[in-house]
Amino acid sequence: MNKNVEQKQLLLKIRLVTLFFMVALVVSGITAFPVETGLRFIMQFLNIDGQNPENLNGLYRWLAFVYEGVGTTNAQFPFIAYGFDWLAFAHIAIAVAFIGLYREPVRNKWLVTWAMICCVGIIPLALICGAIRQIPFLWQLIDISFGVFGIIPLIYLKSLISKLEKI
Repeated sequence: MNKNVEQKQLLLKIRLVTLFFMVALVVSGITAFPVETGLRFIMQFLNIDGQNPENLNGLYRWLAFVYEGVGTTNAQFPFIAYGFDWLAFAHIAIAVAFIGLYREPVRNKWLVTWAMICCVGIIPLALICGAIRQIPFLWQLIDISFGVFGIIPLIYLKSLISKLEKI
């Protein structure tokens, strides 16, 4: 195959995977803005009665507890939700950083390594802070899954960039 054609195909794949990763970051970030609304939707969708959490088990009880906590906090201390705003902004800002990788993947390949380190870092963060904050272990595993699933496209990106670099 012509090196120019192969290079263009690799660049297209790199850009598509990078774009997917950026969109995933933005979507996961913007869900932090309407936390209470999102929880209310989940409660209604799963038909969870938050008024009687003692009748609930497992994840349903946890969701009712979280919904009550977020609602009470937003009603009495709305400034605490500002932390969610910053969480959302951080996701968006990180996604914007990947524009450099999209434009010049070989030059900015360090971003992939950095993002992989972040994905691995989610594991101790979730386990340590989750235990301190009394987050149920199964929920910690859900949080860890962001790092596990996030690293998959990054590993693929790293291999594509290595191939592009060799051409």
